[in-house]
Amino acid sequence: MKNTVLLIALMLTLSSISCKETTQDTVVLTKEVKFTKEGTLSIKKASTDSLVATLDIEFAETEYETQTGLMYRKSMLPNRGMLFIFESEAPKAFYMKNTEFSLDIIYLNAQKEIVTIQKNAKPLDETSLPSGIPAQYVLEVNAGLSDQWGLESGDRIEYSKD
Repeated sequence: MKNTVLLIALMLTLSSISCKETTQDTVVLTKEVKFTKEGTLSIKKASTDSLVATLDIEFAETEYETQTGLMYRKSMLPNRGMLFIFESEAPKAFYMKNTEFSLDIIYLNAQKEIVTIQKNAKPLDETSLPSGIPAQYVLEVNAGLSDQWGLESGDRIEYSKD
């Protein structure tokens, strides 16, 4: 009798465990992040000090903002950008994980002068896009704008917060 009770208890335990092991599909929904104007940025030519472009910008200053950047967005208007501000000047590298549109990534030194431009960064690509030289600021704009504006090393930015 004890063996029968033990056998029944074991079967019930195994059947309840097997029911709990059923898998479920998990759907992850990520809400698209919307642009919030936090400041204005001007780009000027080094050779002539002439204004090349004025942008509405968002700032990436906290660790979370820096890690997220322009991820989870479908697009960005051409008069907008994101400015990453770091505490110190050092070599930087960005990638396009979870970024759904192509960007120009503009690296700037502590004096806010362009030192390197990574053009036409591919959407969703996790390849490292390094500055090559120390940078303290990084400006992300839509792909092709750095060529359209004729940007080159030495050109500089100025920005203000709203």
